[in-house]
Amino acid sequence: MFKKLLIANRGEIACRVIKSARKMGIQTVAIYSDADRDALHVKMADEAVHIGPPPANQSYIVIDKVMDAIRQTGAEAVHPGYGFLSENMKFAQALEAEGVAFVGPPAGAIEAMGDKITSKKLAQEAGVSTVPGYMGLIEDAEEAVRISNEIGYPVMIKASAGGGGKGMRIAWTDNEAREGFQSSKNEAASSFGDDRIFIEKFVTQPRHIEIQVLADKHGNTIYLNERECSIQRRNQKVIEEAPSPFLDPETRKAMGEQACALARAVDYCSAGTVEFIVDGDKNFYFLEMNTRLQVEHPVTELITGVDLVEQMIRVAAGEKLEIAQQDVGINGWAIESRLYAEDPYRNFLPSIGRLTRYRPPAEVANGEAAVRNDTGVFEGGEISMFYDPMIAKLCSWAPDRGAAIEVMRDALDSFEVEGIGHNLPFLSAVMDHPRFIGGNITTAFIAEEYPEGFGGVQLSPEDRQMVAAVAAGAFRVAEIRRTRISGTIDNHKRQVGKEWIVSVDGEEFPVAIEAHRKGTDVLFEDGRCIKMQSDWTPGDSLAVVKVDGVKHAFKMQKITAGFRIRFRGADVKVRCYTPRQAELARLMPEKLPPDTSKMLLCPMPGLVVKVNVQVGDEVQEGQALCTVEAMKMENILRAEKQAVVSAINAGPGDSLAVDDVIMEFE
Repeated sequence: MFKKLLIANRGEIACRVIKSARKMGIQTVAIYSDADRDALHVKMADEAVHIGPPPANQSYIVIDKVMDAIRQTGAEAVHPGYGFLSENMKFAQALEAEGVAFVGPPAGAIEAMGDKITSKKLAQEAGVSTVPGYMGLIEDAEEAVRISNEIGYPVMIKASAGGGGKGMRIAWTDNEAREGFQSSKNEAASSFGDDRIFIEKFVTQPRHIEIQVLADKHGNTIYLNERECSIQRRNQKVIEEAPSPFLDPETRKAMGEQACALARAVDYCSAGTVEFIVDGDKNFYFLEMNTRLQVEHPVTELITGVDLVEQMIRVAAGEKLEIAQQDVGINGWAIESRLYAEDPYRNFLPSIGRLTRYRPPAEVANGEAAVRNDTGVFEGGEISMFYDPMIAKLCSWAPDRGAAIEVMRDALDSFEVEGIGHNLPFLSAVMDHPRFIGGNITTAFIAEEYPEGFGGVQLSPEDRQMVAAVAAGAFRVAEIRRTRISGTIDNHKRQVGKEWIVSVDGEEFPVAIEAHRKGTDVLFEDGRCIKMQSDWTPGDSLAVVKVDGVKHAFKMQKITAGFRIRFRGADVKVRCYTPRQAELARLMPEKLPPDTSKMLLCPMPGLVVKVNVQVGDEVQEGQALCTVEAMKMENILRAEKQAVVSAINAGPGDSLAVDDVIMEFE
């Protein structure tokens, strides 16, 4: 077995690999850019080597710099993680020439399967069902339009060397094909150093289901069941689960055997994933093969008990698989929620900044439930604009799907993140969505259920009462503490009453509070009595409250006369008044937001790549105004209505913050 392993990656996946290597008694080497000097993976590793400036194309994906780090440290093997150099044939060849083991497949398998055009041709030759498309290289945008018309809209424009949703666009019209081709080509060149593009038919109402395969160098190949990855936005997975609620044993077996046959056809070894598009009749079509570890691998580990990173290292060291196909079962159900530094209220645009608070839920593992959090950040750390916006992968496990969803709900409610925009509210909303609960999901789920974007969660009347009760109980505790400030002299003590008006985002609930040794009772006008128990104290940012015998977690932030409370994806302001204070509060005028209707505001921190218009131009609704790049993704900003450009305040190369004014209109 290897004595020293270098991880050619960063963030949570580097931390994940370090954990398995440490368990195996292998020393680890981290590499880092200027932006990652204080990163968690650097702190966790036994050694760390600096490799250059923040942009990945000047550090993490420069093969010569990684090779220098290997030589400096004497690492015997390299784990590439995912992204970066994980599917780069030249990197695998460089390691082989140096006599260093690559914790992944042979260079030939990477060449065959890592390239989506080649892999699709090989799949067709092997008799695997594939999606119709054009597999040749596409020279320019006009050729992309012509091919798209031949295939028939909608089409998927994809980077041949792509992954992680980068370099992918769906086009429904000629204009979208033309713009999508150029954006995909730019993203592919920036992220992978390979700007080749291909186009295939976009299957509507599809489910994205993938098969995890594992193969050694001795001819043994097995599949470790499937993962459902249909909850996606911008072609990037958001929530995954294993197994799929859609597949039956016969389809699972057929997909697994086909995935293994494809792996054997290219002499594949290591852990890899064969991805399929599955329609409503359970017909499945080969999509692509990822010759690396997948982001969502933890859910497979949770239902099989197999440490995939450990198996990859053992395979790279020449060991035989100790697991046979008949040994692979399905134990319970697992769900993964990807926590991203992106603002769901701004169409999921990236967010950067400092994590002023980062408190994941406690990790647990027992026969009834498990919570696992794979992360590469820490409180006080910085979310950089140079890399992927993923903060953590929160996973839950339970004996069945319903229980796994409930464990995830509680874990999301307990996850505290402050300082940046993040998608925790959206993840909570999905967990409570009837379609997700029923397993009736497709890759169009987000587009169909949130066509106008995510506007937050509206709590049910029962949950609004529960939030009101929790706020009232917490406010009473805080008020009692305040009465003690002036001492214990009776004539100086202010009495805390029992009658309160609780306003939840403007909806008033008159309540009566009764405290006793066993907790607090909150009585509503409609006769409902909510019984609560909690050890929350003023200043705590998380309140774990037993409400009518059931534990819930509420994020609590003090505001004037109450709290900002976040629960089940909802974000509400709750104020507690005496009856007289409530009367006066109703008379207060409402502060209106400033009028920005004649401005184009930058929706996320990023770099201006292109400005499409000039001062004096008349623009139409939907017209492209400019392109802003953030976290390696190009975002085209469009006109919301017909207008005339009166001022342009930013140009190509300018770095912008959220809500900076890019241009103004008459």
